[in-house]
Order: sequence, then structure tokens, then C-alpha cells
Amino acid sequence: MLKGTKVYSILNNKCPRCHQGSFFIYNNPFNLKKFDKMHPQCEVCGESFEREPGFYFGGMYGSYALYTALIAVVFVSCVVLLGINIFYVLAILIPVLIISQPVFFRWGRLLWINVFVNYDPEAAKGEKKITPKW
Repeated sequence: MLKGTKVYSILNNKCPRCHQGSFFIYNNPFNLKKFDKMHPQCEVCGESFEREPGFYFGGMYGSYALYTALIAVVFVSCVVLLGINIFYVLAILIPVLIISQPVFFRWGRLLWINVFVNYDPEAAKGEKKITPKW
């Protein structure tokens, strides 16, 4: 249903160009020793995931935006609308933020590369393969 959109790539750990190859080597974000390991390039279309040194610093801003959105939604819904004590909200929110860190890290990187790489239907069919520059 969402295939061909940037949301599909971000939520399914897929290459932003072909939506078939995996972006991260391991699909489990809670394997804390390996949650940040990425393929150097897509195994299907050849899109390079190693753009340039420091490219994924922008991904930190995406991750920060996700954290901020989560905190704002939870705070407004619990404290303002439901009238729950702020200390109870913080007691639940802080562990949730810590546990969600690997997921938001991955989503931030996928969000950032999706800003610069668009879906290509020919690459998805295997007709266009990028040759690595190295």
C-alpha cells in the first residue's frame, strides 16, 4: 500500500531508491551491539548509503524532531487534557524515551537519506543498477 513512498522506506528499513534492499544490516533495533550497522550500499540497486563524512549528522536532527513530537503529544494529552500529575507522566515518559532510542536513531537516519534520495521504479525492477564510484 505505501510502497513507493518515503514512509515505506523509513518504517520498513528499506533502500530509499528501490525499496527492496535493507538499509541496516540487522532488522532488530534492540540488538544494542549492532543496531547502528549499515550496509555500505544497497544490495539490489547499488545506491550508496555512505554519502560523505558527517552526512548523518542531519539524521540527529530528525531523531530530535521525533523525540520532541513524542514528548509534546504525551505531555499535552496527559497533563493538559487528562490532568495527570506531571511526575507520573515523567516516570513513564523517561523510560519510554530511553527504550525508543535505537528506533528513533534508525528512523532519523532513514528520514535524512530519504530527503536526498527519491524512489525509482526502474531501480526497483532491477533495470538500473548504480555502479559504485570506488
